Amino acid sequence: MEKNIDWANIGFGYMKTDYRYVSNFKDGKWDNGALITDENIVINECACVLQYAQTCFEGMKAYRTADNKVVCFRPDLNAKRMAESCKRLEMPIFPEERFIDAVAQTVKKNIDYVPPYGTGATLYIRPYMFGSGPVMGVNPAKEYQFRVFAAPVGPYFKGGAKAITLRVPDYDRAAPLGTGHVKAGLNYAMSLHAIVEAHELGYNENLYLDSKTRTKVEETGGANIIFVIKDNTVVTPKTPTILPSITRRSLMYVAQHYLGLKTEEREIKFEEVKEFKECALCGTAAILSPVGKIVNHEEEIVFPAGKGISGEITKKLYDTLLGIQFGTIEAPEGWIKVIE
Repeated sequence: MEKNIDWANIGFGYMKTDYRYVSNFKDGKWDNGALITDENIVINECACVLQYAQTCFEGMKAYRTADNKVVCFRPDLNAKRMAESCKRLEMPIFPEERFIDAVAQTVKKNIDYVPPYGTGATLYIRPYMFGSGPVMGVNPAKEYQFRVFAAPVGPYFKGGAKAITLRVPDYDRAAPLGTGHVKAGLNYAMSLHAIVEAHELGYNENLYLDSKTRTKVEETGGANIIFVIKDNTVVTPKTPTILPSITRRSLMYVAQHYLGLKTEEREIKFEEVKEFKECALCGTAAILSPVGKIVNHEEEIVFPAGKGISGEITKKLYDTLLGIQFGTIEAPEGWIKVIE
């Protein structure tokens, strides 16, 4: 039975749902896993996650489509990305088929929290893993816990599709040979001070440049970035220090195969950005959020969205991707998993 929730005004935040999935790794193997009702976690005070931040996570969503099916969008890619994060952080891989099954079980048991079609809300799903075993010296844990919880959410940025403003901060997001390419909790901890500062100064997000030369665009604290240049080519940064966004990969496919546009993944010098037509953030939480302005100290770059005019290509990309996710546009094979 559908929950009595004000779907239009829930915002993007945690809301306890009925069930979550838990599996523990001990003595070199994962247990069978189970769905539980307790949202609290009890771990050792010396757990590796608490001492040395050994944790990674994923973000994905479940949708109620136009024909009232509940679906997830490309969960196989989330499973693969978490496996890569685990390799980099010396954590045991949770098998990809079990990952997808755990997500499906969690959604199915919380099916009444999936918002109705047309409300603009979705069920956000958070698979994550952490070192639960005690570690005093700097070493990987020997015991781990994999969990999945879900919570209904509204838009990531207040105001929904309203254009946002970015600033270029005096902080680095990731080192050239660091962990910027994996979805590690420590990456986000590093960005917290910068995002709080940005919000205090009136900006929505930070746009980070590469830490080596501070001349090339990388990504924001919580999302990848795409641009549209004058000939309507959709361009996105290519660098080994940013997270391989599933949403970005999907949007580039949509641009090429659904909209017939040219796409490029390449190094983008910040000095080029002032010549571009459109700019937007993309990610599971943000989906595709138009950028109206980028501020780099005294320099301001204003895009059409900053003047109250929606970027034409950005809007087409957004509408097409949402159409695929919500079932009004036919999806490429394998993109949609129906929860049955």
